[in-house]
Amino acid sequence: MTLEDFLKDIDEEVKTVNSSDFEVEIVETNYVPSFSDPNITYDNLDTNKKKCKRLESCVLYVDIRRSAQISAERQPKTLAKMYSSFIRSMIACADYYGGHVRNIIGDRVMVVFDKAHCFTNAVNTAVLMNSVCKHILNKRIKSFEFSAGIGIDYGKMLITKSGAIRQGDEKEFYRSLVWLGKPANVASRLTDLANKSESYTVRGVRQGLHYPLTDVWSWTDVHFEEFMGRLKKTYTPTLLHEDEYFKSFYITDMGPFYSSHSPILMTKAVYDGYKSENPDSETVKNGWFSKKTIKVKDYDGDVYGGDVINTAVENI
Repeated sequence: MTLEDFLKDIDEEVKTVNSSDFEVEIVETNYVPSFSDPNITYDNLDTNKKKCKRLESCVLYVDIRRSAQISAERQPKTLAKMYSSFIRSMIACADYYGGHVRNIIGDRVMVVFDKAHCFTNAVNTAVLMNSVCKHILNKRIKSFEFSAGIGIDYGKMLITKSGAIRQGDEKEFYRSLVWLGKPANVASRLTDLANKSESYTVRGVRQGLHYPLTDVWSWTDVHFEEFMGRLKKTYTPTLLHEDEYFKSFYITDMGPFYSSHSPILMTKAVYDGYKSENPDSETVKNGWFSKKTIKVKDYDGDVYGGDVINTAVENI
């Protein structure tokens, strides 16, 4: 086949899938489907039909912190043992609370929950994973300090199969479901931030005080709120500052400042759902998950986080 014929075939397939005659059937579900689910199919260009499912529930991601650095610094045998221990442990934690592992990419594990009690199961899974990472993996993997980050979101996800049917040795590379929707993206981005430190700068004011007797200038950086709070009310264009020696100011960058994020991060929907299902739990009563000041791409709601563990793991 020539390259031109190959490109024509691709163009024709794309045209067929995007035509008005191609039917996409979506089945609503409360349960996490498997790859063999008959209601999730590849594109069928003979029947012009594709089947998908849609689930409204919690999705959780967990992965290792500093994995790139660790991979570069450790011997292959040590890496193999570490990754095997991590993946096996995280799968076991997911199974314990009824979670379904639906993707493993490198050191990142994706867990999806059936809709019933999904908030409780997702948060409990996150706490169990955090406990295992801190008190078992970090104890048994002694060549470095082991840590992981966990992110959870809730919402509607479209479950489909993407790609094409393959046979033989290549078949397994295509045997995974694709989870489309904002919850999967937000949970993944929360995981990227969880248990990490980041630096940031803020815009502030550098104000100058001039002492005429000694002809000396003194400059200090203050936040906007603090600067505005020191100004007196006036009806003229001239700024009246509470310090009599104030003479000048300009806008500047302040920082860098550093913040460390909790190992477990979740959206407001997840926290509210967990709180509603467990109003009398110690976690809720003691405020072990609290609101955090974190910016997440394509998400403008509140983020809750904490470093919660199961006390039973301390006896291991």
